[in-house]
Amino acid sequence: NIKVDREERPDIDQIYQMAHQMIARGAGGWPLTMFLSPDGAPFFGGTYFPRTSRYGLPGFAELLERIAAIWREKRAEIGAQNEQLRVAFARTLPEGGAHCSELSGEPIAALIGQLRANFDARHGGFGQAPKFPHPTDLELCLRKGESGMVRTTLRCMCEGGIYDQLGGGFCRYSVDARWLIPHFEKMLYDNGPLLALLADAWLVTREALFARCTAQTAQWMLREMQSAEGGFYSSLDADSEHVEGKYYVWEPDEARALLTPAEWAVAAPHYGLDQAANFEGRHWHLHVAQPPAPGSEALLAAARAKLFAARERRVRPGRDEKILVSWNALAIRGLAHAGRVFGRPEWLAAAWHALEFVRAQLWRDGRLLATCKDGRAHLSAYLDDYAFLIEALLELLQAEFRPADLEFAEQLAEVLLEQFDDPQAGGFYFTARDHEKLLHRPKPGHDSALPSGNGVAVLALNRLAVLTGEDRYARAAERTLELFFPLMREHPGGFGMLAQGLDEALAQPSTLILRGQPAALADWSAALAGEYLPGTLVLAIPDGVAGLPPVLDKPMREAPVTGWLCRGMTCLEPSSDLEALRQACRTIPDARAAA
Repeated sequence: NIKVDREERPDIDQIYQMAHQMIARGAGGWPLTMFLSPDGAPFFGGTYFPRTSRYGLPGFAELLERIAAIWREKRAEIGAQNEQLRVAFARTLPEGGAHCSELSGEPIAALIGQLRANFDARHGGFGQAPKFPHPTDLELCLRKGESGMVRTTLRCMCEGGIYDQLGGGFCRYSVDARWLIPHFEKMLYDNGPLLALLADAWLVTREALFARCTAQTAQWMLREMQSAEGGFYSSLDADSEHVEGKYYVWEPDEARALLTPAEWAVAAPHYGLDQAANFEGRHWHLHVAQPPAPGSEALLAAARAKLFAARERRVRPGRDEKILVSWNALAIRGLAHAGRVFGRPEWLAAAWHALEFVRAQLWRDGRLLATCKDGRAHLSAYLDDYAFLIEALLELLQAEFRPADLEFAEQLAEVLLEQFDDPQAGGFYFTARDHEKLLHRPKPGHDSALPSGNGVAVLALNRLAVLTGEDRYARAAERTLELFFPLMREHPGGFGMLAQGLDEALAQPSTLILRGQPAALADWSAALAGEYLPGTLVLAIPDGVAGLPPVLDKPMREAPVTGWLCRGMTCLEPSSDLEALRQACRTIPDARAAA
């Protein structure tokens, strides 16, 4: 009997979820129980078995007796099924592919069309309950000029119960279509990407709601999720004292007793405490039921602070304190991007602190380890760990150019190509070439709860190629797009991250390289951080930085700052006019949206 943490071993989770779906011809899920032959091949499984027989399901003890009998009496049938399973696994790997000349924006347009068709115009989001945030799809919508869907969705989420109105941060998903009642678990991997998305949505819309939720979510991550050593913990449980949501829900009389009459008069209608119970028929979960009356902001802030302080005295949900590289990379990227956009040095400092933890504890002998808990780092890292961390480093380089971060990104990219790349067929495997031998070696292209590792690798490697001039990175990204393009064109749903990578590859990544004196560079960087520039990396490199790749080693000029705007490897004439460069940068996303 072997119990596996699916977050530490996503390779095993992927394989046996797929196997269960093939054997049972139905959906997978968690917890998953699989029965394996000695060579690791599964022959039976299920997602839930009660302790004793009920609901038409066998109890676990009875199930074990049945499995033992099947193993004794039907060994030949099990062997035949296992062989069929191996054939079925082989067929899950994408085959064929397209030539680079065939790559086009067709899958992107088709995916946007699907998202429009599934969009809930009233409550935001896609489809019906349960509703998940899907930040990768929303990022694609924002890139392609579909800001209306993004604005509506984020408004409803930020005002709903999926968002923690007192403490900041988003829960995993909403059980209803209105985003009111969540599954109360809070995941690091949701909140990192949502930070970056909220910052971009604010750049496009300038909605104060998005700025406020960005700040509160970042503060929650620093307050409750970051270890003293710098790494970010994985999640907060949905329950406390064995009751889901107990930490978060309220009784009106309890809240009223904490507030002054004036504060209650503002907070009760705002948070829905004067309405009928909305959680299990007897509790109140806070959401924005109506906007605060003009001039009541100070009273509402005071009420929120008192309610938050009272909630802090409750028994807290449990915290999963394992530190995963891939999830930390998503948090680093989110904090770095939001910190740059809003000029918040403490968020950037937290991102660098997390990066330093990864380098000190999880980078050993030129390879990443996937996880760390209680000071013990172990397990070979996966595709997501390398791809996500490269992307996070590229975001940090835009906040402050540190040559060591660019060097680390190149080291990670070299491992990615050496250990994960399929140079013949294209694409990246989820596990390394020297990983332990398992039943199957997946090459996933679809987004799951996390963005697709292949999609992030395409985006990150193409960007790194234009910064370093290393064409091998761009070729590996191109081979990946060629492999997945036919699938994306035929069935675009679920390919949001690869669609972003395709979009940027078709237009070519852009870079704005700024060289000059540190004080003037800081002013220019702050001004440009206020622009929504998807697909454009802005690097401010002070004069005197040595050892740069030739692409970045632009000559010093007499002007305080000079900028070189490049698309791919082709650069415009250098300019020392900030407004002219700002306007030139603005035309790039316009061209992408029209592509």
